[in-house]
Amino acid sequence: MNIGISVAQHARRHPDRVAVDENGERSLTYAELDARSSRLAHYLAGPCGIRPGDRVGYLLYNRLEVVEFLVACAKAGAIAAPMNFRLTESDLRAIFGNAGVSLVLTQQDFAGLVRTLGAELGFAVLTVEEEYQAAVASGSAVGPASMLAAGGAQDALIQYTSGTTGRPKGATFTHDAVLMHAANVCLEYAVDNSSRVLISIPHNSATNIQTIPALYAGATLVLGDVRSFDGAAWLDRVNRLDVTHSQVVPTMLYRVLEVARQRGETMPSMRRLGYGSAPIPAERVGELMEIFGSVFIQLYGMIEVAAIGTMLRPDDHVRALTGETGLLASVGQPSYGIDVRVADEAGALIAGDGRGEVVFKGPYVMSGYWNAPELTAGALRDGWMYSGDIAEVRNGWFYLVDRRKDIIIRGGQNIASKEVEEALYHHPAVMEAAVIGVPSAEWGEDIVAAVVLRPGAQATADQIRDAALAGGLTRFKCPARIDFVAELPRNAIGKIQKGVLRSRYAAPAAVTG
Repeated sequence: MNIGISVAQHARRHPDRVAVDENGERSLTYAELDARSSRLAHYLAGPCGIRPGDRVGYLLYNRLEVVEFLVACAKAGAIAAPMNFRLTESDLRAIFGNAGVSLVLTQQDFAGLVRTLGAELGFAVLTVEEEYQAAVASGSAVGPASMLAAGGAQDALIQYTSGTTGRPKGATFTHDAVLMHAANVCLEYAVDNSSRVLISIPHNSATNIQTIPALYAGATLVLGDVRSFDGAAWLDRVNRLDVTHSQVVPTMLYRVLEVARQRGETMPSMRRLGYGSAPIPAERVGELMEIFGSVFIQLYGMIEVAAIGTMLRPDDHVRALTGETGLLASVGQPSYGIDVRVADEAGALIAGDGRGEVVFKGPYVMSGYWNAPELTAGALRDGWMYSGDIAEVRNGWFYLVDRRKDIIIRGGQNIASKEVEEALYHHPAVMEAAVIGVPSAEWGEDIVAAVVLRPGAQATADQIRDAALAGGLTRFKCPARIDFVAELPRNAIGKIQKGVLRSRYAAPAAVTG
């Protein structure tokens, strides 16, 4: 079984249902998606010479062709390698080289760069404006034999963890893994064939958490421009296109919240709005639910487990705001399709509650990092994926402490940057905060905070410290320095780059604010 077969089945059962809606301007029914992806699969195997197991990349904005090309790769038995359009030339060179791609699909915006890399690394290039259009308009619309020949244990997808100047890491998943994860997403997010799933992040990051689950369920994928994020435009798109599901990062939610407050708008069609990459302070969750209702679901996981590890579900959010406030400090409980535990410093599993490194095991954990056996051996041990995250388990609920590398050691005491960040949110002017440790001759490390204020809000560093202290943070853990910034540095998938901040604040400085 693979996603190509799923699309073919939906085309037979519901040929006229819309599979892909590109901002209300272009669309494909399931019958059209099935036919076009089959023609493209034949083209890949014929003129392009792609064989089962070959890696095929695509560097595109969020557009309709992303979906049909992913399906065509599954039908052809090729391993899809989606690329983030925000990656730099050096990132792409490293990733294309690591994957050993035979072919890359792109668009005119990137064609010059991709052709240069293709000549250097020895892969072919197609553009959606040229050869591609002829491929999907001719040839057989019947699924190729390779669609049925691919076994579930064969590799289907490589997802690169991020753009990096270091060694690229491509998490590899089998057909069975991506479909098992898709089934779990449909269960956790209540995705069915009436859903309209908006991809609000770059498509490569959405492949396992949104694209494949929507196609698996026979839902409609809604696409739009995500090169920059505008809260008003996003809210307009949700309401104009009757979006029922989406997945965002907290920064996006904060911006949408401000717009909704100003306009007095809600999202009546939304059923599930997931958030991840960073926790949201309890105060902000309360504000979001007051306006948008009990539609929120927090996801904690990582690319190496396709996406889902633990979930703080909508009813958990409701419980938290009706008395069990401590739940909002957690990332929930393990999802139905995966085992999640913590391991001690020696790597041994802790039975039940305890504190240690989060580890995952289940049917949709990656099979390994592509072409990187040493990295794979370091991350996968006895079938468990070691995350590098530290958590405390209390009564079965997981409470993230921090990334191992983000623990601050001040005066010999371990301080979780997450604890300090959450305390800073006690001041209502704070929209986002990132806390790091910097070298200190006196303490070993001092604490520095970069803070983004809400639009139109004002606050001094001392006022934010006072609010954090009033909220229970000890003075020893208060930031020695608070800088106000327009935005926090983020990587290609939207996560805050604390390494960039550590470089920026490499030496202690006077308090600002």
